Amino acid sequence: MEARQAHNLKVGRSNRSPATMKKKIEIGERTFSLESGLLAKQADGAVMVRYGDTMVLVSVTAGKELEEPPSFLPLTVDYREHTSAAGKFPGGFFKREGRPSEKEILTSRLIDRTIRPLFPKDLFIPIQVSALVFSADGENDPDIPSVIGASAALSISSLPFQGPIGAVRVGYVNKSFILNPTSSRLEESELDLVVVGKSDSLLMLEGKATFLPEEIILDGIAFAQKELGKILEMQEEFQGKKMSLPIKSDIKKNFDSFVRERLKKIYQYPGKEEREGFYNSIFGELKETFSEEEEKNLKKEFERSLQKNIRESILREKKRLDGRGEKEIRPISSQIGLLPRTHGSALFTRGQTQALALVTLGTKMDEQRVEGLLEETRKRFMVHYNFPSFSVGEVRPSRGPGRREIGHGVLAEKSLSLVIPPEEKFPYTIRIVSDILESNGSSSMATVCAGSLALMDAGVPLSEHTAGLSIGLIQEGPDYILLSDIAGEEDHFGDLDLKIAGTKRGITAIQMDVKTDSLTFETLKKAFEQSKEGREEILEKMNGVISSPRKDLSTFAPTIINCHVPQEKIGLVIGPGGRTIRKITKETGAEINIDDEGLVQIISTDKEKGEKALQTVQGLTTEVKVGDTYLGKAVKILPFGAVVEILPGQEGLLHISELKNGYVKQVEDVLKVGDDILVKVIKTEPGGKISLSHKQALPQGLPKN
Repeated sequence: MEARQAHNLKVGRSNRSPATMKKKIEIGERTFSLESGLLAKQADGAVMVRYGDTMVLVSVTAGKELEEPPSFLPLTVDYREHTSAAGKFPGGFFKREGRPSEKEILTSRLIDRTIRPLFPKDLFIPIQVSALVFSADGENDPDIPSVIGASAALSISSLPFQGPIGAVRVGYVNKSFILNPTSSRLEESELDLVVVGKSDSLLMLEGKATFLPEEIILDGIAFAQKELGKILEMQEEFQGKKMSLPIKSDIKKNFDSFVRERLKKIYQYPGKEEREGFYNSIFGELKETFSEEEEKNLKKEFERSLQKNIRESILREKKRLDGRGEKEIRPISSQIGLLPRTHGSALFTRGQTQALALVTLGTKMDEQRVEGLLEETRKRFMVHYNFPSFSVGEVRPSRGPGRREIGHGVLAEKSLSLVIPPEEKFPYTIRIVSDILESNGSSSMATVCAGSLALMDAGVPLSEHTAGLSIGLIQEGPDYILLSDIAGEEDHFGDLDLKIAGTKRGITAIQMDVKTDSLTFETLKKAFEQSKEGREEILEKMNGVISSPRKDLSTFAPTIINCHVPQEKIGLVIGPGGRTIRKITKETGAEINIDDEGLVQIISTDKEKGEKALQTVQGLTTEVKVGDTYLGKAVKILPFGAVVEILPGQEGLLHISELKNGYVKQVEDVLKVGDDILVKVIKTEPGGKISLSHKQALPQGLPKN
């Protein structure tokens, strides 16, 4: 028995010449450049990336190998945007950047997911990649330059990075693909897709689409892959002298055969917990033959051997650990309306993955304000994903959402956002909270399904359901198998996690991560086809639970009524010092908001009171014309006439001489407060004064008194 040798790597600074090196190419009709040797010289590798007037400094620093190496690569990626890059001050009380924004977290994840698979599995050196945006032009998103900058900086460093890689964004406008569309072009694009890869393999996909079919998405990926060559070529000179990893011998001769022999019984344990117990029993048996010193590396070797043998077993048997076929989806069950006081709820269970989604409907005041690098925006639809530790039977403190939770929530939000009705049709702010109650893979796609069901349960007028599915891959050389609806182990031991969400019409969101550099376009094409089949199967089951939105909103949801008033009449609704709008609120109990464009939003917990407030607002802004006739109500008696309300909020003076034909001694002889009376408008004045007549409103031929 020969113990595996420990290795202490010394990571030195790059051996490159300190002279500045700069390369330029044209991408998407704009100049893209990489420059090294000028800035951050004490980092292991640093590159300033420029695209248009957007500039990002990406640096790489490696630490010393840990004495107790973890079971994963200790890689940290931090992408940060300085507001000074766009000539802005940070918002809020403190005038400096604070915790990362959602955009910064998502871009950090984008870089991490791209580069992490390209390090050797036996590397356990702490690595930090830092991307700092120093200039932002508002047209070129810094995320693509940051990914390429990370590749170039790692290539310069002495770290054994298996790059370089290229990255581009693809848009689709007027049935044509656009390379790296600017922010303004993206607003009209039906596709926003980031593609990362090498010349012959794909590494990462991230994006959203407007119900595009699989064929167009695949054509867009092929279009992108053709453009990656130029980016890879420009990085050829950005190469440093690499450290060498010592060769490690096996802990024990015939180690793999020991595990392989016992794994023949793996299909007797179809459940997740059963298999975990089975693996522990094998490991316990294995430990008995090793000394305490040798056991330090035993767990990692066992994981390596377990992965190797499980992959071989699935490829050989064409059968998955839980007994499913390669295209078979786990049993699905769904329920809606579980929670009595929420505005909408749904429980979606697929195998041992379970998501509970809650929908809350709010007003415009509940919109989320998003302060971006260049401008402030508002969101009226949001999805928040929670992953409590009990969902996987673990114990850990809950300290708020991490990067994974934020990333999964945004993926589900992209997937569902396209079926959310516009504000003009449904004037609500919508929030979905998805709690994962049980997890064994594909919880983000379960959130999409649960969210869609909960939206329909809440009465949100969706045109159709959205569903999501994850496709996995196990590949050894030319032999591979694609797996629909991957479970946790298939994700952990496999080579691919391809998440695709969409409706019957087409794809709405996509996210792909790989752990291999040999994923070809042809394999990806088959994965897309298999995903579509699975998605349609899930959609059919979801429609069996609820196929159209409930007709009525929850009694606990606010009633929101929108209307527009002319801008010149906003003052009439508000009144002097807000007196009129406060009066309406007091009388109806409805909350009324009005913006500078004349959009009036009436919020009430009582539909009838909301309608009454609407009538008052419309009455205030209705233009009264001479000759119009109204059935008014006397609201005040004066010595010389009466004040008559002809519309909600609009009153006129009915002079005593216009009460009837003939002499009237006093108004009370003809009219009392609260009486209805037919009146005709005989005069209007610029200040809003209205003169009324009852006798002129009487039908012709009526006998005179």
